[in-house]
Amino acid sequence: MKSHSTTILTVRHKGIVAMGGDGQVTVGSTIMKADAVKIRPLLEGKVLTGFAGATADAFALLERFEAKLKEYPANIPRAATELAKEWRTDRALRRLEAMMAVVDAKHTLLVSGTGDVVQPTDGILGIGSGGSFATAAARALVAHSALTAPEIVRTALGIAAGIDVYTNEEIVVEEMRSET
Repeated sequence: MKSHSTTILTVRHKGIVAMGGDGQVTVGSTIMKADAVKIRPLLEGKVLTGFAGATADAFALLERFEAKLKEYPANIPRAATELAKEWRTDRALRRLEAMMAVVDAKHTLLVSGTGDVVQPTDGILGIGSGGSFATAAARALVAHSALTAPEIVRTALGIAAGIDVYTNEEIVVEEMRSET
């Protein structure tokens, strides 16, 4: 049985981009860890990555993505695209079960093993089992509150934790300035 990490949310709002993740890691239906940190700053904090899915697979992908960032340091869409191509075509990588959210000052990207590199129109991206719940909550909060991006992420992930059994309230949020 693989361990799975769930729920990452990214919100780009009022000049700040915030990424948050819950702390739950499960094996089957058992909570194995409640305080995992699923967000990693890369390139001296200029890029944030978050992962959902099989834990070991996610760490393997983070290492590969970091290598791609070193090849294309000023171009995260290119680094993400190169990772997605490799992920989809490499025999061993193809079996990895994880998703990544990647942000820098300009871009918010979803990267998946099916070759997807998608930038959401509204700058809000949720992945993992509680990702859809967190995304819906974040969109409502952006439209109808005066909360900051980190506050929206924390609140929306809390809402997702109240709905999704694989998401908990041990939330870690990172933020950076946004150009969009």
